[in-house]
Amino acid sequence: MPARRIDTAGPQETEAVGAEIARGLQDGDLVLVRGDLGAGKTTFVRGAARELGVTDPVTSPTFSIGHRYRAGALTVSHIDLYRLAGLGGEDPDLLADYLGAGRIAFVEWPEAGEGELPRPRLVVTLRHAGADAREILVEGERVAGADGVPA
Repeated sequence: MPARRIDTAGPQETEAVGAEIARGLQDGDLVLVRGDLGAGKTTFVRGAARELGVTDPVTSPTFSIGHRYRAGALTVSHIDLYRLAGLGGEDPDLLADYLGAGRIAFVEWPEAGEGELPRPRLVVTLRHAGADAREILVEGERVAGADGVPA
């Protein structure tokens, strides 16, 4: 799976990477967003959501499992599985309103959904790199070159 590493110096640059990546996404795409607490997962998703047309505040859905935002004809789904040990014991329709046609979905803490989530278009991993700096690794079937936008 091709990968691209991007270093950012602060939250604005992390949001900009999210926006850059969002330009290559399509209806039905799923993006898994991995990283430790405070690594910038929601910041990344905020940038992507803005690029996709979301105008509402984009906040972490940790305590509600997910948020859905209108973005023109699409819905941008922001899911956080942090509080779940797995999806096996959950209602099978728990994520039905967040995934699939008419949506682009971002899933934080996707480890809880392994084996239950559809195949992702991209996997994004954020790592602390000192102060506000982050290292972002973008993996997917088609990760483009210099601008980082998926093909």
